[in-house]
Amino acid sequence: MNPAAEAQVVEDVHGDGRWMSLHKRFLLEAKEREPEVVFIGDSLIAQLQHMPIWQQMFEPLHCLNFGIGADQTQHVLWRVQNGELDNMEPKVVVLLVGTNNHSHSREQIVGGILEIVSAIQAKQPQAQVVVMGIPPRGENPNSLREKIREINTSLAEDLKDKGNVTFLNIDASWFVNTEGKITHHDMHDYLHMTRRGYQKICEPLLEEIQNLLQTFVKVESTSVETVSMAGELAGDKA
Repeated sequence: MNPAAEAQVVEDVHGDGRWMSLHKRFLLEAKEREPEVVFIGDSLIAQLQHMPIWQQMFEPLHCLNFGIGADQTQHVLWRVQNGELDNMEPKVVVLLVGTNNHSHSREQIVGGILEIVSAIQAKQPQAQVVVMGIPPRGENPNSLREKIREINTSLAEDLKDKGNVTFLNIDASWFVNTEGKITHHDMHDYLHMTRRGYQKICEPLLEEIQNLLQTFVKVESTSVETVSMAGELAGDKA
């Protein structure tokens, strides 16, 4: 049995029910809105929607953000299996999770992510799934960085021949300098990203999403313009 691939509800250790409240809110958003793109994962996904880059790059593509801080693979799996991708037909689902699975091995984390991909495809067989590599973490070189590197290498291999799935590698060199350090200018706490850090991962992510949608967003300093290459009006969907 792989605990990282067994769907599980987050234990309400604080007694405020926040995790389940977020899940229920996401269920309502799925019913009320018609997203083209759904982001799902942990705090690295959740915090993205509070950055200007979300409004500039992703809102014009009719995106929903189903990120919850501290989620592990088994928690995201439960959310997928319990309705968060129901009542919608997105064209793209973006997944980023795994950095919080501290107690699980590399193989278990990879298995958990692959199980989520299978669950997404079971719910939304028409959707293209973009699996993001896990970013490096920690100011200085550490064992977690090596574990993350191995996870990303395994995911790239395991997903390369899987239909309707793209692995978007997060190159450690985007964040780690020649001295092996990560600057707080990219990750303010050496895990969660600043505006500059998000810019580094979101530019290639946006390019991938645009290619899949064939809808392109022109990002300027004062405005954002969406142009549909398929000649379709996206409408007021999200």
